[in-house]
Amino acid sequence: MKVLKEPEEEKGKRIFRTLSDIEVKEVYTADDIKGKVDEAERPGKFPYTRGIHKDMYRGRLWTFRQFAGFGTAEDTNARFKFLLAHGETGLSTAFDYPTLYGVDSDEPMAFGEVGKCGVAVSSLQDMEILFDGIPLDKVSTSMTINGPAIIVWAFYIATAEKQGVSQELLRGTIQNDILKEYIAQKSWIFPPEPSVKLIIDTIEYGTKYVPKWNTVSISGYHIREAGSTAVQELAFTLADGLVYVDESIKRGLDINAFAPRLSFFFNAHNNFFEEIAKYRAARRIWAKEMKKRGATNPKALWMRFHTQTAGVSLTAQQPEINIVRVAIQALAAVLGGTQSLHTNSFDEALALPTEKAVTIALRTQQIIAHETGVTDTVDPLGGSYYVEWLTNKMEEETYKIFDQIEKQGGVIEAIKKGWFQKEIAAASYKFQQELEKNERKMVGVNCYTETNTDDLDIPVLEIDEKVERLQVERLKKLRKTRNNDKVEKYLDILHKKAEKTNENLMPYILDCVRHYATLGEIRKVLEEVYTHYDQIEIF
Repeated sequence: MKVLKEPEEEKGKRIFRTLSDIEVKEVYTADDIKGKVDEAERPGKFPYTRGIHKDMYRGRLWTFRQFAGFGTAEDTNARFKFLLAHGETGLSTAFDYPTLYGVDSDEPMAFGEVGKCGVAVSSLQDMEILFDGIPLDKVSTSMTINGPAIIVWAFYIATAEKQGVSQELLRGTIQNDILKEYIAQKSWIFPPEPSVKLIIDTIEYGTKYVPKWNTVSISGYHIREAGSTAVQELAFTLADGLVYVDESIKRGLDINAFAPRLSFFFNAHNNFFEEIAKYRAARRIWAKEMKKRGATNPKALWMRFHTQTAGVSLTAQQPEINIVRVAIQALAAVLGGTQSLHTNSFDEALALPTEKAVTIALRTQQIIAHETGVTDTVDPLGGSYYVEWLTNKMEEETYKIFDQIEKQGGVIEAIKKGWFQKEIAAASYKFQQELEKNERKMVGVNCYTETNTDDLDIPVLEIDEKVERLQVERLKKLRKTRNNDKVEKYLDILHKKAEKTNENLMPYILDCVRHYATLGEIRKVLEEVYTHYDQIEIF
């Protein structure tokens, strides 16, 4: 029998504030937004607070894009096909840790991690298997990859070529946001400056040859997962994005040509209205900043973004109630105007999601889309005194953080000083203290806890050591059967071109990939030129 533990009676005055520590009044009226909200603003019009499209979901629903990847390329290929068969409209690829660091599956550093938290991809051969039977001219694919993104994107382009699909037809996104790696997720390879240079290479190449592809997904998701507040997530993400824009302009690229293919990736956390206000403020700030930089093409002013529900909010305690959390978070993303959405599976605090859990997560999106009525009108919360006030407040607080970043010497200097990392650590510590002091409630963790969990039966999807053995054998065979003379030739050309700092490396990486040079081999060539980045100790 389950016994629920009721929360203890709170002492003193109850705290009313958002997760960003924004104090919330008892009631909001027209006086709170008087003169601060353009009542005539329409969706699809600058500054796009109310959405980038005038008809929003009345014209087209967001992309249902479930994050998937585990084990071998064959394993994940089967999961992709399962998701597509159940109504997913876009693929989203998770890579294992070795791949995230540009490490081949047979390198010593990869031992014990192959296929464990994503799919193992060490070569064009793996990518071919991963998308076998999936027509790349008909499916949009997102790939969460950063440090070696330029190489993994080359794998994808070469795979499409093998299918007979030209680059011009490819649709999708590579995350390719290295600045947030130094700030939060930590899967970098090279120092910040050459890493940003490689990103500008992809932006330039994509603008010219892969016009439907989003070459950067500027990501706040991992910043939030590391423990930031909503305001920090918003400000840090936009600041990173502006670095890529400014560096692209310095390269000589036209903002009206490249900016339409920049996309964003945000978290959908627990404070319902704060999340909605965050998305509305993000669009407004981005449009204003793009306009300042000379953008005139409306699409160059748009902030298009993908959202994922908050993995960090999922609890191992009473995991089934994560279904409720995910549904509410997903609803916030939709009311905030997302273009693409991933809903987490309820069992992810325990293990890789099972097919049953993934199906429930996908059905959550489908229920929101087809049963709730929230898609019938655009920005249905527009005009809410509270939502409009909170949107303005989020914008105001973001610009305060922009000022702090400038005082640090800009984003890259702030990274090198450890400033971002310290700010996130402080926010995360504060939140944890509030939980432990019962100043914030988390159901199943510090209130309504269960004393008996004997009947908890959550199946766990495990990755055994066979995956690593298969990957190592595949790589060994590949190195024996490929033309190694040509591999060495093209790796040598890449090395020489990398030494010329202004050369766009994408064509030379593609040449290496087409001849089956591995991820690790290409990484090592670039590492010889750029060196490996070891961040200073900040604590």
